[in-house]
Amino acid sequence: MNCKDLLMRLSQAVGVSGREDSVTAVAARELEAIGEITRSPLGDLICTIRKPKAGQKNFMLDAHVDEIGMIVTWIDDEGFLKVSPVGGFDRSLLLASQVAVHTSQGTLPGVICSIPPHLQSGEAKNPKFEEIYLDIGYNKEEAQKRVSPGDMVTFVTPTREMHGGFITGKAIDNRSSCVAVMRAAELLKNEKGDWGLSVTLTTREEVGGMGAQTAAYTVGPTHAVTVDVGFGHTPDCKKEQCGQFGKGPLVAFGALLDSEVSRTLVETAKEEGIPYQTEAMGSGTGTNADAILIARGGVKTGILSIPQGYMHTPVEKILVEDIENTARLLAAYVKKEGNRK
Repeated sequence: MNCKDLLMRLSQAVGVSGREDSVTAVAARELEAIGEITRSPLGDLICTIRKPKAGQKNFMLDAHVDEIGMIVTWIDDEGFLKVSPVGGFDRSLLLASQVAVHTSQGTLPGVICSIPPHLQSGEAKNPKFEEIYLDIGYNKEEAQKRVSPGDMVTFVTPTREMHGGFITGKAIDNRSSCVAVMRAAELLKNEKGDWGLSVTLTTREEVGGMGAQTAAYTVGPTHAVTVDVGFGHTPDCKKEQCGQFGKGPLVAFGALLDSEVSRTLVETAKEEGIPYQTEAMGSGTGTNADAILIARGGVKTGILSIPQGYMHTPVEKILVEDIENTARLLAAYVKKEGNRK
């Protein structure tokens, strides 16, 4: 499995929260050679590498597969589209962006309207979503033939390689973590041990984490590690709030997380010579871990965060080396914890 190539393919696939089928189809083709593929009613992709026997540990390696986007709410009298956000946005990034409107008839190109600076009065403001319009080039009658409320909208951004092993594009949050858990599954598929293992690519995280909640109920893990992105340091961010690129995943410690899982991840990284960082989370984690840890009778849950720049923008940035080291740590953790009595 080539992590860089897979990330670039997953990044370009479309998978706004609640409409993840296209991207899970790409992932399923990679995972079919690793384990048994099933899908939940919410669209979660579950790959079972090894089913546990009674009393054995059962590991769930999870990453959410959905991306932020927009949803069409209305067509005005001139054919312009009104939208609402799906997931969290920095609205200041929206104006003059190229977008794609995904309809039942296919994909339509469009742009987000922007007033030329020559016609603006006073300081430019951060627009509210109700002030934003999408232009698809049609009048109202023609637009209504092609677009319906409920159609999803995504940014049109190429996924590109940057110098130094970086990848930039849309939906790196959280397709990079999907690559990490998929690569970990590949590393573990031929391992011997008395433990179960499933990889879950879960839906709807950006709107509440419902996919992870139902996937965890289905898998019934004893131990889980959620992989998501964390803040990677860039010049406009405080270093104490960020991880460093090239220094591996951040192992989270927090009130909701299982301290034994977190400590074992650190111990494993040290033993295997895998670079790692740490971070602290005081209350809710804002990740799938919040839903997974309370599934069924409770799950010992940890988090690995891959440093990423420019989160929730069309130009997210990540280092492939950090993805690969996250996969290595996940695989080594499962082997260590799975074989521990």
